[in-house]
Amino acid sequence: MNEIKLHKAKSSDTTLWNQLRLGDEEAFSSLFERYYSTLVNYGKTLMTGEDRVKDCVQDVFVNIWTYRYKLNEAIVVKAYLLSSVRKRIARLHRREHIFSNIKSIDSLEFLFDFSIEDRLIADETTAKKVEQLNKSINQLSDRQKEAIYLRYHQGLSVEQVAEVLNLNYQSTKNLLHRAILQLRKDFPISVLFLLLNFSLN
Repeated sequence: MNEIKLHKAKSSDTTLWNQLRLGDEEAFSSLFERYYSTLVNYGKTLMTGEDRVKDCVQDVFVNIWTYRYKLNEAIVVKAYLLSSVRKRIARLHRREHIFSNIKSIDSLEFLFDFSIEDRLIADETTAKKVEQLNKSINQLSDRQKEAIYLRYHQGLSVEQVAEVLNLNYQSTKNLLHRAILQLRKDFPISVLFLLLNFSLN
């Protein structure tokens, strides 16, 4: 990796985004490399067919480069990219009539199954609790699971989750609150957040 690429790779999202907006191809490439896998993994929670998901992610980046001079400066890059992929997949669903009843982006089915990562947990008791938590999360509604995924797996703030889901802040806060209340039936709140960190990191 040459010095320019190394410097870009260490740059913040905001720096790269602003350089991209000015037409910097290296900054564009760095953001692509930084988030491509994350976006593909997220896309696979919303649509089957990895190649089709990859096409959607690539289309998002093509649009970003094409309209780079019109991009908004004041954004959170990760949330913007996740939101763009979600909207792209929703449009594809509608265009191809994959789900005849889909009328809005809110109707997307969330396909991700939360599962334990054994390599993170050495303690058998904790592992069993996390496994139970995973089962509880998978019993939530699609929208609640997606909110939990974005909040704890992707590390987004409530405001950023709201942006991705195209909801207002209060609706997103309520959505997460209801999900946590459901999970608290099986776990005390202090244990719940500890286990969320174990199971979703």
